[in-house]
Amino acid sequence: MSADIYGLIVREIPHLRGDKRVLTLLEASVGENVATVLHIIQHGIELENVHAPAAAEEYARRLAQRGVPASALLRAYRIGSARFQDWCLEELGRSSDNAPIISAAALRIADITSAYIDKVSEELLSAYEAEKEGWLRNLGVARAARVQALLRGERVDVVSSEAILGYRLRQHHVGVVCWTEKATSGGGALAGLEHATAEIARQAGLEGRPIFLPQDESSAWAWLPFGAKDAFPAGAVSPCAAGAGPGIRFALGVPGSGLSGFRRTHEQALGAHAVALAAGESAQPVTSFADVAPLALMSGSTELIRAWVFETLGALADDDGHHAMLRDTLRVFLRENGSFVATAERLTLHKNTVRYRIGKAEESLGRPVGGDRLHIELALLAAQWLSSAVLRQVGPA
Repeated sequence: MSADIYGLIVREIPHLRGDKRVLTLLEASVGENVATVLHIIQHGIELENVHAPAAAEEYARRLAQRGVPASALLRAYRIGSARFQDWCLEELGRSSDNAPIISAAALRIADITSAYIDKVSEELLSAYEAEKEGWLRNLGVARAARVQALLRGERVDVVSSEAILGYRLRQHHVGVVCWTEKATSGGGALAGLEHATAEIARQAGLEGRPIFLPQDESSAWAWLPFGAKDAFPAGAVSPCAAGAGPGIRFALGVPGSGLSGFRRTHEQALGAHAVALAAGESAQPVTSFADVAPLALMSGSTELIRAWVFETLGALADDDGHHAMLRDTLRVFLRENGSFVATAERLTLHKNTVRYRIGKAEESLGRPVGGDRLHIELALLAAQWLSSAVLRQVGPA
């Protein structure tokens, strides 16, 4: 009977087809449950004196550790209970031709089996949930410790690290720092950040799950699994790419390969994060290290950057719409190597309009743009990403 029920459960429930050790424990659990119910029937044992067999409890805990849904465990008991009663009815039919006796016995067996399944299921669900909570907590601690070891450059076993993290280390990675301006109780903020991070990975067409490591109730570190890719697909990360709600921000490193790339892209994400924090409320939803590398490398003091931007840009550092337009035009002009035609095409403007704006920008600078072009470009970059944090506040016109 036990062997038949065990075989049926394994065939019917794919979730329970684990490795040999877990299947052996399932077999023991089925055997102990069958024996227990038969003893209850044979000896008239009261159900309040009956508890879930040891093998059954241990099997429930193993399923929790492996992330198998509790619904699979409960379905196994329903399937096993039905097959157990089929066996009993067949045996009753062979033992007697007395229909009233067979009917009464069958009803009695059904009542006992149903009550047993209810009682044991409650105990097993409690064991399952307790183990799941403890296992996830311990697993989270283990994952955090292994990530810290990797970031410190310690010698670690790559195979065991990949097993603990559930993530391939021998591939390209992109480090992420994500945070939200508004923390919520009950882990709601972290759940939103994890969902948004997974959505970025999905829209970028990445395979595998990212590592997501909470740092506090409103921020987390993550690594995106790029596999053999070494660049983000165009448009994969945009302000709305992750379906992120208002106040959610991302700072990204650039793709890095292997263990050294795992560390380097994380450090770059931290640098981009520092730039975004310096920008304050004017920070953009996504800040990439590739865009702000010079600022990330010199973002130790926002006060120093602000003073330097004032000195470099002159009146062009004024935080108003007119000078913002001039800064944007000048930034594109310098990127296009001083070509009025190329700048006009990029901005969808007439060439003469670009020429006029560059002239006004040079008036605000107080000098031609060619003299210290590198400094001007860096100051414009700071103005673009740090915005009001480094621009001069002006009164109403």
